[in-house]
Amino acid sequence: MADLPNAHGYGAKEPARSHTAHVVREIGLGIVAETYPQGAILPGDVDLMERFGVSRTVLREALRTLAAKGLIQPKARIGTRVRDKAHWNLFDPDVLIWHAQIGFDPKFLDYLSEMRMALEPEAAALASRRRTPLQLQHLYGWVEKMGADDVTPESFVDADLNFHLTVAAAGGNPFLRSISTLIEVALVALMTISSPVEEPKRLKGSVAAHRRIADAIARRDADAAREAMKGVVEEGIAGARAKRR
Repeated sequence: MADLPNAHGYGAKEPARSHTAHVVREIGLGIVAETYPQGAILPGDVDLMERFGVSRTVLREALRTLAAKGLIQPKARIGTRVRDKAHWNLFDPDVLIWHAQIGFDPKFLDYLSEMRMALEPEAAALASRRRTPLQLQHLYGWVEKMGADDVTPESFVDADLNFHLTVAAAGGNPFLRSISTLIEVALVALMTISSPVEEPKRLKGSVAAHRRIADAIARRDADAAREAMKGVVEEGIAGARAKRR
């Protein structure tokens, strides 16, 4: 499971690329957190260079990166404007991770859940047709880890996440594999809110539900795999919503 990176500073001897990544992360987090609101003009180059202790070259590279993510737009004689959220590339891994770092609001989490429902059942159906023996072995391995006697909230999230990412990979569609970060961030966010590990009955049900997905994929039963995955996604969404009340 990929860790969510934390914003932090860099020493003077770090390479320019690290400086650029730091500036991208700090400004990106500021935009997502609305420290720099939509429609606002960012501080000027001189102010930003002084704040981050970087050269104009590093700053310009960072701003180009943020512009490519849809977050900002340079305006001649005006400055660099923060774009409306409708233009942000929400499939960009950094943009999703920045949302996770500042904490998802309920509506954004609902949007992520809707995307899971749109994508993962079909990924499971495709996996039932295209999975390899090794991928099937991995699926059952992750189910076993989810139900292990010594499972912790952290190890459960890791196993659950890798189960779903394995399903996406087994679907054999490169677009599904490319969108795996969305699945990753959504799952980590949901499990942070609502983990079944502390509730034995719920944990047992979750493990059984994931095993049903693996069994359907093993039988190459696309309809059963699709329905089993729908049930798992719906249960996760319901659990998170119940915790938010």
